[in-house]
Amino acid sequence: MSAQIFNTTEVQDFLRLASGLNQEGGNPRTKTIVHRILSDLFKAIEDLDVTSDEYWAGIAYVNQLGARGEAGLLSPGLGLDRYFDMRMDAEDAALGVTDGTPRTIEGPLYVEGAPVEQGFARLDDGSDKQGHPLIMHGTVYGADGKPLPGAKVEVWHANTKGFYSHFDPTGEQQPFNMRRTIMTDAQGRYKFQSIVPVGYGCPPDGPTQGLLNQLGRHGNRPAHIHFFVTSDGHRKLTTQINIDGDPLVYDDFAYATREGLVPPLTEHTDKASIEAEGLAGPFTEIVFDIRLTALVNGVDNQIVDRPRLAA
Repeated sequence: MSAQIFNTTEVQDFLRLASGLNQEGGNPRTKTIVHRILSDLFKAIEDLDVTSDEYWAGIAYVNQLGARGEAGLLSPGLGLDRYFDMRMDAEDAALGVTDGTPRTIEGPLYVEGAPVEQGFARLDDGSDKQGHPLIMHGTVYGADGKPLPGAKVEVWHANTKGFYSHFDPTGEQQPFNMRRTIMTDAQGRYKFQSIVPVGYGCPPDGPTQGLLNQLGRHGNRPAHIHFFVTSDGHRKLTTQINIDGDPLVYDDFAYATREGLVPPLTEHTDKASIEAEGLAGPFTEIVFDIRLTALVNGVDNQIVDRPRLAA
């Protein structure tokens, strides 16, 4: 058995010193968090008898993770993003907040500044020739159950190769392809035309997939479409819908699938429906209504301040 020193006065005093708790200045909240994380790491090293070789392999992994810019990908893969949702769900339950559209994780691929359209938007630019046309629409309702005119619906999704504009390694997509901000009309409705997306997988040679391999897990997501929805007097909704029928709908490596977020797909092949949408051939329709919840004591407790790409 390895030496058990964690609970000694020497180690506990050292943890306070390394965390800056004995120093003037600095940020008290940062000190408290660092002290807790260091303490947990020290204890894990002792309890699991982590070797120096294993520790330095971990340091090398962290360096690789940062160099590849995959920290935001690993976070949902390890369930951390979902855990924050669980905590917010529990807080809502304690506050008696109910009936809103389920939240789920944001993911790492949002880009601020998408073009703004009124009521309707064409998301794709027509360059993805493998794409099957999609018409998606719905109504945004407020906490009182009434439609919300002028609500902001931000939507983004991947192409048929599983790549997002601004993050596409092929360089094929133009800026803001399959990204728009839609302001709901006087009846609270939004609508967009695009293509049915496909899911994506973690880069197979990247550190996220490398760790998932060690855990015996895959790194794939089902096809999905992301949303931010905001309106005055309401809490921001961060959510996404999964494409029904995708084999990974309930096997998402990022744990984002939730009941109520897998709306049915309707295939339209009749001439009247096709002509009504101004399309050249068959298309898929998704109807997805969105219900926002009121501010809590005048505060939006759903706002998350995190680094995001702006273009």
